[in-house]
Amino acid sequence: MTEHLEIEQKFDVDTGFERPSFADLAGVSAAAPVLHHLSATYFDTADGRLAASKITLRRRTGGTDEGWHLKLPAGSGARREVQEPLGPRDPDAGGLEVPGALTARVAEVTGGRPLAPIARLDTERTVVTLTGGDGRVVAEVADDVVTALRLPAAGDPLRWREIEVEMAAADPELQRAAAAVLFAAGARPAGHGSKLARVLAG
Repeated sequence: MTEHLEIEQKFDVDTGFERPSFADLAGVSAAAPVLHHLSATYFDTADGRLAASKITLRRRTGGTDEGWHLKLPAGSGARREVQEPLGPRDPDAGGLEVPGALTARVAEVTGGRPLAPIARLDTERTVVTLTGGDGRVVAEVADDVVTALRLPAAGDPLRWREIEVEMAAADPELQRAAAAVLFAAGARPAGHGSKLARVLAG
């Protein structure tokens, strides 16, 4: 099990949004975009206890950090992310089993109620990595085109595009500068705190 603090800003954009280069950010270099295809299944109790506590639990494949991700509130603008590796079971075989270590972390919230899939999100993610003058990664900009479906399947899928800026460490000045670049290009503050919240609201 691994843990880290996630410091992230989210923005809503139209489907025709032209992603800025971020080349004008002082002291920052932008790498070439890299495309990932992600597929995530989200879990909760039947009465939505995790969502009510602003907790998300998912199993994701694809990208650089595939595995189980548990995100817990950690103060303004941040969340504590706990990760577990993928198990040997094929997700297409059905009956995905949440790792016991993650079930235990949310036991007080769930009250021992079973966790089951509540949504599936497929994301085409384009990542631009921002590095500082010393070559260390300072932020990642993720441009996400999302197709989401509530489970059990009901109704048509939701589709939208959003931008996430995840910081390697707290840096309010860089966060404000990156947000200013995105706003100038036509981005808007996100209307939902997470992708799952958007699906559940839809």
